[in-house]
Amino acid sequence: MDLRKLKTLIDLVSESNISELEIAEADGKVRIVKGGAVPPAPHAGAGFVAAAAQPVPASPLAEPPPPAAPEPSGHIVKSPMVGTFYRSASPGSDAFVEIGSVVKEGDPVCIIEAMKIMNEIEADAGGTVRAILCENGQAVEFGQPLFVIE
Repeated sequence: MDLRKLKTLIDLVSESNISELEIAEADGKVRIVKGGAVPPAPHAGAGFVAAAAQPVPASPLAEPPPPAAPEPSGHIVKSPMVGTFYRSASPGSDAFVEIGSVVKEGDPVCIIEAMKIMNEIEADAGGTVRAILCENGQAVEFGQPLFVIE
């Protein structure tokens, strides 16, 4: 399935009242589930006892969470899908871009593997790569920042 079509389907699900969409085509099957969707509660049957969740007080020795990292300045290239981030086309080959690389709009910057399909991700703006925000082989989410281009 083509990346633009997948993005359109994701946008359709996020802007509608449906919580799940599944499409099967000759080249594969895609299932999109809205992030805020709550799975149905299990039915109470014989011997089923519901337990209420009890809040756990914070430990006085617990450290406060670290401050949020400052938002990098420049254009942020975000992941158009959920998958695994790869900096190069194959193991052992050179990365598409490094920090300091100059890219034009449309240049490949990485690959995201989703459902055993390698999707080449292109820069959506031109400039100099200032930061690479993911590690090679890291799982990424839809909309997750991948690169900063200035």
